[in-house]
Amino acid sequence: MNKPALLLINLGTPDSPSYFDVFKYLREFLMDGRVIDVPSFFRFILVTLIICPIRSFASSKIYQQLWDLSDGVSPLLKNTEELTKKLNAEQSEYDVFYAMRYQKPSIDKALEAIKKNNPSELIIFPLFPHYASATSGSVFQEVTKKLSKSWVIPSFKFISQYYDHPSFINAWVETARDFDLAEYDKIIFSYHGLPNSQVNKVYEDNQCDGKNCEHEITAENDYCYKATVYETSKLIAEKLSLPREKYEVTFQSRLTNNWLEPFSDDVLKSLPAKGNKKVLVFSPAFTADCLETVIEIGDEYKELFLEAGGQTLDYVPSLNYSDAWVRAIIDITNSK
Repeated sequence: MNKPALLLINLGTPDSPSYFDVFKYLREFLMDGRVIDVPSFFRFILVTLIICPIRSFASSKIYQQLWDLSDGVSPLLKNTEELTKKLNAEQSEYDVFYAMRYQKPSIDKALEAIKKNNPSELIIFPLFPHYASATSGSVFQEVTKKLSKSWVIPSFKFISQYYDHPSFINAWVETARDFDLAEYDKIIFSYHGLPNSQVNKVYEDNQCDGKNCEHEITAENDYCYKATVYETSKLIAEKLSLPREKYEVTFQSRLTNNWLEPFSDDVLKSLPAKGNKKVLVFSPAFTADCLETVIEIGDEYKELFLEAGGQTLDYVPSLNYSDAWVRAIIDITNSK
């Protein structure tokens, strides 16, 4: 029998930092109804005629900065490609492929390559540890849409989240070993934000507030992004013997103020006045370094923190293609 195929899927990246490539990437991303959940006509007007023409200018400059810091390549693409190579080299149970939800390499092309191997099973592994409709939900929708056009559809498994899997937690703990946590006044777990409206939709009553998401996982909130990121933070902190008062959970990359709070930039700016001069930032929602980690945290947030009177802001690198992350992916795949 042929081996199963394991398809890793990350978010995506522009082909280059040029205005037109960034425009193309942003348009595909923001036109996804699971990302901006408004009627398609209004989404077209908003994205194509307002957001992308304006935002692509500023974003292309930021992407150029990212490319310059990463030897002229997209770190997200490089890290995902290297992770795939390493998985194929270090295990023989699965044929491993990768794709991006937006832009290249496309899910369509990856499925075409997988089809040639006639796999016994297809396992979809989104590189997003915490379920959100805008990430894992979008990947599921796109993969099943593409698969539905095939005459032969193999046995299919979709790994929707793994925020609390012991091997995932251990991979972050291993990465943190390079830092002396006792040297820092505060540890920040900074996660990509989501609109409150999208978080609320997880619940039958369309209301996240009152579900105790900051403190526990229940049958009701197991797919609530807010609840799962707090749980990830708690599990990593416990493994690192961090007391609760030593760390905070925050949310970055907001587009409006109606997103999950507290906001990472506001928290970081407030810390020096409270005597927290040395800060270490984790971002466990990102398994590969990208614009949001390298530039937003490592550059922009660091500058804000230092201007507010801070002394040191260090960033724990993403899992990228570390040995611990390679082991974790196999453990998660085998256990789900």
